[in-house]
Amino acid sequence: MTERQIRLFGDPVLRSVCDPVVLGSRGVTDLVDDLLETVAVPGRAGLAANQIGVSSRAFSYNVDGVIGYILNPVLAEVQGEPELVDEGCLSVPGFFFPRLRYPFARVTGVDLDGNPVELSGDGLMGQALQHETDHLDGHLYIEGLQPEVKREAMRAIRESPWY
Repeated sequence: MTERQIRLFGDPVLRSVCDPVVLGSRGVTDLVDDLLETVAVPGRAGLAANQIGVSSRAFSYNVDGVIGYILNPVLAEVQGEPELVDEGCLSVPGFFFPRLRYPFARVTGVDLDGNPVELSGDGLMGQALQHETDHLDGHLYIEGLQPEVKREAMRAIRESPWY
């Protein structure tokens, strides 16, 4: 297992729709190991494969002390009225902006053995499930910001030392 470097805003891999994972294919186990190792760093709630440069439909999560992964996730359900929540992203380091998210989300997919996996939750877990599936569809959280907040976010990002 290896903690992998996080790709930052501006990297084209973050804007591409990720390919489905082919179970049993070479490297899938290593990808899952790397996702788990990289998300285990304190302060990280989730990590999509494209954030470590791999355009595969997989993500890991680290919420309330529970670390896991899912392959080929599909956002199956959201519930409630969208609420403004402060959201950040490992690919946009150092920033948090208010973003509308549904309070509950459910994702379905599989594990390495092809067994069905269902993840669901509210609060941080619900937010992470929506955020990570967005990544796998080539979307960054800043795209969903209110227009005036998005302008502020883009200005701040352009002025950041890592950009």
